Amino acid sequence: MGVERHCFLSLEGRKGGEVGDFHFSNFVAFLQNRKCALPKQRFCEMFPPAAMSEFKFACPVCGQHMKCDVSDAGSVMECPTCFQKIVAPQAPTADSKFILTGTKLSEKVVSVRGYDPASTAGAPPEKDFPIKNFIIVLAVCLVAGALLFIIHINKKPFQPIAPPPLPPPKMVVLAKVAVPTNVAVPPKPVVVTNTAPKPPAVAPRASDKYWTLALDSEKTPGATVVGRIHGLDFMVEKGTYQNGELILRVGTNGPVEFGARISFGVLPDALTNKTVNVSTSVDKAAVVVLLWKENGVVQKEIFKAGYALRLEDGAIAKNMFTGKIYLCTPDAEKSYLMGKFYAYIVKPKPPAQPAPTQPSPPKKK
Repeated sequence: MGVERHCFLSLEGRKGGEVGDFHFSNFVAFLQNRKCALPKQRFCEMFPPAAMSEFKFACPVCGQHMKCDVSDAGSVMECPTCFQKIVAPQAPTADSKFILTGTKLSEKVVSVRGYDPASTAGAPPEKDFPIKNFIIVLAVCLVAGALLFIIHINKKPFQPIAPPPLPPPKMVVLAKVAVPTNVAVPPKPVVVTNTAPKPPAVAPRASDKYWTLALDSEKTPGATVVGRIHGLDFMVEKGTYQNGELILRVGTNGPVEFGARISFGVLPDALTNKTVNVSTSVDKAAVVVLLWKENGVVQKEIFKAGYALRLEDGAIAKNMFTGKIYLCTPDAEKSYLMGKFYAYIVKPKPPAQPAPTQPSPPKKK
């Protein structure tokens, strides 16, 4: 705000309380002696008196609009709202429609010819590229990489620390304890087991409907071999294949007393993955021998022809010859065998070699 000074001259009479006469010439002389000149008035208020040489500008801190005389451009003013020291801007041109913004006293003001501060007041400041920071970061990375490389070169392989040796075990001597011999020892419990032999498997009841000499339309069942031999019901318990002969019998040990022996004359390898069909018209295909026991004596019947036989699905696995067989013989009792068999392969023993003969000592003359 402008400062207004008023100078007055009051003369007191020599006599107490009396006021002397005022002369204009004395007032002029007083001003000349005091060297006091009246300064011009400056108006910078919210509502100053209207004048043609005034312009408006805004406070950069609070945005308060203020008026200032053209002659006071560049002087320091005080905002009536936020009481900040504001530097008044330069007066705008006559045709300018923008409101200028002052500058805070602590900020540096650079005047450039033809530059309008109001047009760039809201623009964000330009940021310089941080070249220095980039150089510092790059130098730190290079130094860290060099240190890691040096540490990697000088790094020794890991060697585990051997544990300290264990102390030798201490020998502990146990004292002998006398065991009384007159103490009765309880007997061990006797476990009673069922030692009775298992009842033999009972062969199913044979039927004439399974006997036929025309096997082309018959299907071999996949169950264990069952049938009838000389009128007696039969169910196989053990099978073997030895010296080209398939043996299906009842019982597992000793000579065959009830069963059938079929001599093919070939090794089991020749019967694998094949189907062998023997009709009644074929002569000397395989020799079939039926064995049964009657009145304590083993009986047998040999068939070289006239029977019907089919052997299929032969296979060898783990020294076991498996397959399906359907056999019907032309005897009066209508003997037949049908089903799947499992026969252990018994390899022939190698022939015994004769012992080497030692030469006889020469005779003495």
